[in-house]
Amino acid sequence: MADAKPISQGLKVALELGPVVAFFVLYMRIRDDAFTIGGTEYSGFIVATVAFIPLLLAAMGVLWKLSGKISRMQVFTAFMVIFFGGLTVWFNDERFFKMKTTIVYGFFVLILGIGLLRGKSLLAYVMEDMLPMTEEGFMILTRRITAAFAVLAIANEVVWRTMSTDTWVKIETFGFPAALFVFLMLQSKLFEEHSTQTDNT
Repeated sequence: MADAKPISQGLKVALELGPVVAFFVLYMRIRDDAFTIGGTEYSGFIVATVAFIPLLLAAMGVLWKLSGKISRMQVFTAFMVIFFGGLTVWFNDERFFKMKTTIVYGFFVLILGIGLLRGKSLLAYVMEDMLPMTEEGFMILTRRITAAFAVLAIANEVVWRTMSTDTWVKIETFGFPAALFVFLMLQSKLFEEHSTQTDNT
């Protein structure tokens, strides 16, 4: 396997968020339209969902080509998008794609929770290369992020079951990522206190 190659953080973020933003823009343009394909009528939401899948895979392919590395979390998320996107189209039911977010967050809660019950941080297994921290630091972070994912899973269920599709798309595209970003920013003190990075200056 080729060694990981450095790429700019801006390009990495663009490749990770680009497909999501493209899905949002496309949905907003065609949300009120209906499309008949193969004799079946599909809503704009479902057509945007179908378009999102190849965009996501293409962005991951470019990221792998440039950096030589794809994270396990990205692979898992792509699998879930393809699986639930396929169910959405097959049953012509947008609820499957909306439930995907709950299941992804719930899966993270389950996996990280199992690790915590065994006294281990599985988050360290995924992130120790990019986030050098002590074992104690990773245990604290894992407990916190497990709780955060649980809150997001519950929030997604509340949003898609009680609010409009427009509202869900906006919260899915901007609200949940912003919440995770703020959560990580609030952990800066933890990162500093438990960092194992040596200062060579």
